[in-house]
Amino acid sequence: MAIESIAAAAAIPEAMATIATPPSPAGGFGHWFSTELQAVNTRLVNADHQIQQLAVGDVENLHEVMIHLEEAKLSFQLLAQVRNHLLEAYQEVMRMQV
Repeated sequence: MAIESIAAAAAIPEAMATIATPPSPAGGFGHWFSTELQAVNTRLVNADHQIQQLAVGDVENLHEVMIHLEEAKLSFQLLAQVRNHLLEAYQEVMRMQV
């Protein structure tokens, strides 16, 4: 009984460790941020292109253009807020006395 309970207890943490730890990104936060910045830029460019097509009259569905425009706006606002919080955190760290 003691050997089986020890073996069972040893197996559970190993299984939990493989499930609980997410794979770390290759470049860390900087890589993630640059990837998201590129995605926001792509959304903004696509929204601008769709607005130009709307002005010319090549768009059949106005709703999709407005949805893509709103997605681009919201993603840009989110990116700006992340940037603002990063700057505030940096300034707070710089104000700390050592």
